[in-house]
Amino acid sequence: MPRRQLPFFENVTILDAGAEGKAVARVNDLVVFVPFCVPGDVVDIQVISKRKSYCEGKAVKFHHYSELRVEPFCEHFGTCGGCRWQNLSYEQQLKYKQKQIDDHFTRIGKFSFPAILPILASPLETGYRNKLEYTFSDRRWLNADDMALPDDQRQSNGLGFHIPTLFDRVLDIKHCYHQPEPSNAIRLAVRDFTLQKGWSFYNPRSHEGFMRNLLIRNTLTDDWMVIVVFAYDAKEEITQLMTFIAESFLQITSLIYVVNTKQNDVITDQEMLIWKGEPFITESMDAPVEGGKKLQFRIGPVSFYQTNPLQAYYLYKTAFELADFKGDELVYDLYCGTGTITNFVAPYVKKAVGVEYVPSAIDDAHTNSELNLIDNTVFFAGDLAKVLNVEFVQQNGRPDVIITDPPRSGMHENVVKQILQIEPQKVVYVSCNTATQARDIALMIEKYEVTAVQPVDMFPHTHHVENVVLLTRRK
Repeated sequence: MPRRQLPFFENVTILDAGAEGKAVARVNDLVVFVPFCVPGDVVDIQVISKRKSYCEGKAVKFHHYSELRVEPFCEHFGTCGGCRWQNLSYEQQLKYKQKQIDDHFTRIGKFSFPAILPILASPLETGYRNKLEYTFSDRRWLNADDMALPDDQRQSNGLGFHIPTLFDRVLDIKHCYHQPEPSNAIRLAVRDFTLQKGWSFYNPRSHEGFMRNLLIRNTLTDDWMVIVVFAYDAKEEITQLMTFIAESFLQITSLIYVVNTKQNDVITDQEMLIWKGEPFITESMDAPVEGGKKLQFRIGPVSFYQTNPLQAYYLYKTAFELADFKGDELVYDLYCGTGTITNFVAPYVKKAVGVEYVPSAIDDAHTNSELNLIDNTVFFAGDLAKVLNVEFVQQNGRPDVIITDPPRSGMHENVVKQILQIEPQKVVYVSCNTATQARDIALMIEKYEVTAVQPVDMFPHTHHVENVVLLTRRK
């Protein structure tokens, strides 16, 4: 049977900027999501997938370009899955991010909240990231120019980012604006070196090929970490590449390689083999109060650290200021990761208790307390849904303030229930997903009221936004 023909809509006005960086239109009662458009565009849309109440489409013709449009600065815009709001001015990006929070709190949470404070813009609009991960692939995404070449002249190997929805296709990146130099120079040098050697790039379908991944991390203190992931242990080739990198980029302070023979790209369970320098890089962060001691954080190969380090300071400072510490508080930091927030607030409270699921992150948290001569922190590794119970509170004390910074999926329902049983005076909820944040707050609203909402933009040119909410126990 022939496939059912999908709708084609003409002269549709884009109304809003929506989730996952897609623009939003409406045709009759049907919501249509379209990538790479901005509010005010008038387009023809070919629907590519249809559901009961919404559909996905692509713009095939522009009748009118919105006045909100700006020229994208990256040549990969429209193909690469990142930075989907490049064609929208940064001022407008901030506006729609703030609107997104209001929509989520109103439609999902359905609770009352005060006026959202003006979003804190990122000091940098490009070059703000401190971590990028690239993938080697023997199935490079081919553009129209590539396809015009004879088969024997097409280069199939590439090093870059995955094409959205295509796990086996990689866009070979010429220049990425996310990370400062020498990030691009390192990536291009490694790519060209391996191409010249004729080494095989990995194929995620057949699980064949030598070169797998390249990770580049840096800090504001100008430490640089490079991690090369190989699919098997070929000592001569590994020596050649690692020597080349070390000699070509003297600013690298931590050069590491990994041999990952598994079929997935996760390296958290793999041995980190130090080729040169330290097994970590060190980040510096100002204290939350004037005259306070600056903090140092060691970042290992798989350690989590906020990817926009300049804005991370303002994110943590916002959480600190909303908590309004007096100095005698017991604080729980849930989903504490490597203890960045825990150590950030610890010098200004009586005691800070951090809990995190990943044991290696807790090891880093202990190290960061020791590095900063902080002696009023304790850390626990375990599943928060199980760890945070009556016995835990009896052992560590009932907190005055809970700071929670969960992953995008939000807090486990059991964690929310435990917070409601503990009944701290304040809960400071830091979130990278305001939809799940709204869901969680709705579960707490009978005992807590939202008294402050402060968005912090960590990721310019994307739809992502961090949001800090102060919840105060009702009297």
